[in-house]
Amino acid sequence: MKETTESNLLKDLKGFWYKINIDFRLENLGYLPRWLVLMFDILLLFIASLITFLFFSGLRLHYIKNELLIISLSLYFCVNVFFFWLYRTYSGIIRHSSYVDALKLFFAQFFSFTILLAINYYFFIFHQRKLFLNTGLVINGFLSFSFLFLYRVIVKQTYERYFNSSNNSNLTRALIFGTNDNAIALANALKTEIPKRFKLVGFIEKSNQNTTKRILDAPILFMKNNAASLLKETKANALIIVDKNLSKKERSQIVEDCLESEFKVYTIPLVVDLEGQKEITKSIKAFEIQDLLERKPIVLDNNSISNQLKGKKVMVTGAAGSIGSEIVRQILSFEPKKIIVLDQAETPLHELSLQIKNINSNVSIVNIISDIREKETIEKVFIKYKPEVVYHAAAYKHVPLMEENPGQAIFTNVLGTKNIADLAFEYEVERFVMVSTDKAVNPSNVMGASKRIAEKYVQSLNNKVKYNAGSSKSTKYITTRFGNVLGSNGSVVPLFTKQIQDGGPITITHPDIIRYFMTIPEACQLVLEAGAMGSGGEIFIFDMGAPVRIIDLARKMIRLAGFIPDKDIEIKIIGLRPGEKLYEELLNDSSKNLPTHNEKIMIAQEEIMIYEEINESVKLLIETAKQKSNNAIVSKMKNIVPEYKSLNSIFQELDGI
Repeated sequence: MKETTESNLLKDLKGFWYKINIDFRLENLGYLPRWLVLMFDILLLFIASLITFLFFSGLRLHYIKNELLIISLSLYFCVNVFFFWLYRTYSGIIRHSSYVDALKLFFAQFFSFTILLAINYYFFIFHQRKLFLNTGLVINGFLSFSFLFLYRVIVKQTYERYFNSSNNSNLTRALIFGTNDNAIALANALKTEIPKRFKLVGFIEKSNQNTTKRILDAPILFMKNNAASLLKETKANALIIVDKNLSKKERSQIVEDCLESEFKVYTIPLVVDLEGQKEITKSIKAFEIQDLLERKPIVLDNNSISNQLKGKKVMVTGAAGSIGSEIVRQILSFEPKKIIVLDQAETPLHELSLQIKNINSNVSIVNIISDIREKETIEKVFIKYKPEVVYHAAAYKHVPLMEENPGQAIFTNVLGTKNIADLAFEYEVERFVMVSTDKAVNPSNVMGASKRIAEKYVQSLNNKVKYNAGSSKSTKYITTRFGNVLGSNGSVVPLFTKQIQDGGPITITHPDIIRYFMTIPEACQLVLEAGAMGSGGEIFIFDMGAPVRIIDLARKMIRLAGFIPDKDIEIKIIGLRPGEKLYEELLNDSSKNLPTHNEKIMIAQEEIMIYEEINESVKLLIETAKQKSNNAIVSKMKNIVPEYKSLNSIFQELDGI
């Protein structure tokens, strides 16, 4: 029995010792219980008092008289503890101590000194004796504040140095480009991040005015030539770009220099948009290709768009697609009465409905699964919901697939557009905005030609409505035409991303192929703007910026992913696909463009066909698509669009007919 008792006692002692070891590991210093921090603070007060007492004793003076020792010390500790409690000096996490904590300590000690001094004079006036020597109170207050402050500094520095030394080999040495408030906030966040990812090496500035100064004990470096050379000099591995005053050209050049030298590059949104230090560090992300291609922000005429959409019933066809879904999201901010989101794809439409249902609770959202090729079904939607504005984004757009299936291109891109456009007129829709493509310009493939036929029909229908004097109906038909959209379904960016994730190769059809790009939000903003400014019959074309070589795009994406082109990830040339051009155009050879109040939007002056002629041609084309061969379909398309010349396609033989 005795042995059992001793054994249990031994286990309890081991458990207690283990708990002490766990609780007092160095890394837990930042999370000491508040009562323990308060005890340390009281101990430091006692040490400061003892030093003061001994100092004056050496001078043969009495800081506290022996007969008043108990009452003096009691008052001294009670007053100090009261102000510790009032300012909560012990409640902060020590390793996160800042100047705010220093201020709290200062005020706590200052008011403690003031109250003790007042008590001292009270005793002198009414009892002709002092509890403390006044000079002693000053020295004691100074020592107390110094000890309390230094204790926190030592713990904070010890904690940081302990972890930095233990994890240094795993940290990414980083420079921050910028020295503004955002850069400093990021630097502070990096220092307190757990687990740490970056070791701050310094800051980079474009000017040399502050090169002798330091921020958070890190040097400010002047960028003489390029950022990559500074990364090499400081043996840094990464650059975090925070400076939002950099121009697009400067930013792109910095990123490209760093990627060429195999350094990682990161970006971060404005820190003022983030809630705390954890949010700041979480928001650090690698540069994406969109960041390199971004242009100046688009300035929208929000009043004009709002006048067209606020309180209206709006329909979006192809609403589950990449363009259609973004149009829906942007329309929601303009307070329409109702949005009818229409698509034939069930799962994407369901996902969109989940994403947007809580964006604006004031807007009624109706989800319609339907096919624009079935006019009778679509007509029921018009009858029931009576849309006032229609954005027509539904289309087949994959060039190689449409080369193999020209009939389907006709049914969706031509017949589907005709159905929606005709119903818009029949049910007195105010505005019909069609989303087209630069592939409709001098088309070289079935998809582009089908969109050009749709453009022709919509323009001619607008003219019919406009000049129909006997009709009160006045639907305005507007077409928007733009190039490739980054990140849209089927675009090269998601394809290249997937190929990089799979280890390559990245497949490119031709080394000299170039394309114009804009982001999805950018394209949809311009669609809304053009739709609002149009008076009917226009084909609006968008400023797509500078053209981009696809092979350069691929190389940048590989480097952004942390790989070396043609070494880690192969770039493979596979040849042009059927109907594919080396470059796209936004205007026909015979067309001119007119400026608008928005410098990014122009109007293409295209020849407009007579409605009766194009209507008859479209009807025959649809019948051909139902009954005849692919050659017969494409031949008919070439008759309607004389500039349609097939490239790298089996339909090239039809061009001479």
